[in-house]
Amino acid sequence: MSNAPVDLPAWFAEYAGLNGNLKANQVPQIVDRILSGARRCGASDIHLRPHANGLQMRWRIDGVVQTVADFPVEIATNFVARLKVLANLLTYRTDVPQEGRVTGSQSGLETRISVFPTQYGEKVVIRLFAESGNLDRLQDLNLPAEVEQNLDRLLEQTSGVILLTGPAGSGKTTTIYAAMREIIHKSGGERSLVSLEDPVEVILPEVDQTGANPKAGLDMMTGLRSLVRQDPDVIMVGEIRDRETAETVFQASLIGNLVLTTYHAGSCTRALGRLSDMGIEPYLLRSGLLAVFSQRLLRTLCNCKQLGDATSALSDVELTQAAFPVGCEICRGTGYRGRRVISEYLDPDETQIADAILRRLDVKMLNERASESGMITLRQRALELVNQHLTSPLELIRVLGK
Repeated sequence: MSNAPVDLPAWFAEYAGLNGNLKANQVPQIVDRILSGARRCGASDIHLRPHANGLQMRWRIDGVVQTVADFPVEIATNFVARLKVLANLLTYRTDVPQEGRVTGSQSGLETRISVFPTQYGEKVVIRLFAESGNLDRLQDLNLPAEVEQNLDRLLEQTSGVILLTGPAGSGKTTTIYAAMREIIHKSGGERSLVSLEDPVEVILPEVDQTGANPKAGLDMMTGLRSLVRQDPDVIMVGEIRDRETAETVFQASLIGNLVLTTYHAGSCTRALGRLSDMGIEPYLLRSGLLAVFSQRLLRTLCNCKQLGDATSALSDVELTQAAFPVGCEICRGTGYRGRRVISEYLDPDETQIADAILRRLDVKMLNERASESGMITLRQRALELVNQHLTSPLELIRVLGK
């Protein structure tokens, strides 16, 4: 086995406690340190990408993939094998995709491992479900004041659907868990809370949580239909993925349950449009929907930022000067440290929106109605951060496009 040094960036070596002299028999220890180091560094995903000369490791930090290190080809298969053992996957099958989970015995934190065959071997992507940390309650999320107030108010309702939308990695899970903790705190144990998730990402002791298991016949729709017979007051549904689940969610809200759920859509209006295109009846949307929230995460600039001309970056707005990333040791050369949430809130009880839902208007018309109702969009929230020099025009474009 090769004992050749591995080029490890100083910041990574510091977090993982590793040096460049790696050997195959050290792989279990290396894997453990990589997982713990990635958590400490705030990474959400680890990518182990095989290539002709070895295994490239990349971490997704603050939503962006960053190359960390390259490991020699001699120990690449040992890395993959070790992770497959931890996730109870078939080590002898290298020609099919596999998925597994690893749950920390003490922390209860889950790690999801996905293995996929490629030309040079198996690629592994590890999703690290982070601890809630300082994001336990709504007030800790730094949501726009109007959004936080409306969400906080709606959590006291006894029926209806609160829909939280955004793409993968937009912080929906963090927000929905914070919302559940808010309900727990306010109810003082006087409300029955249940959840159906795929998978359970964070343990909430006060909530009866269930992970979907399609192989055993417990898919989201089947589980949800059974959950409503468990006398719940509040139901958290991890994600709406199909029409049947969506219909069951709205029907559950109409029989006296408060339902919190997430949905992949680019904005509040796109969420309504997609649900309508999915075939959800307008009366179900109109009667069952309490609110739609959409959110994104924008990286915030490090103190090494510099002011510059913004006209070439955002030509469609009146903005002459903005802050731009530079890069230093503190931010590991990225120019950014941490992220900030932006969010929009759509009230379906607004006359213009209610009428648009019942008439099945398209997204373009929904956008016009939302604007007339006074909704502050994600782009407007992002421009506020740009104007405050908290983020850059480049980050706005990366997340929301031009």
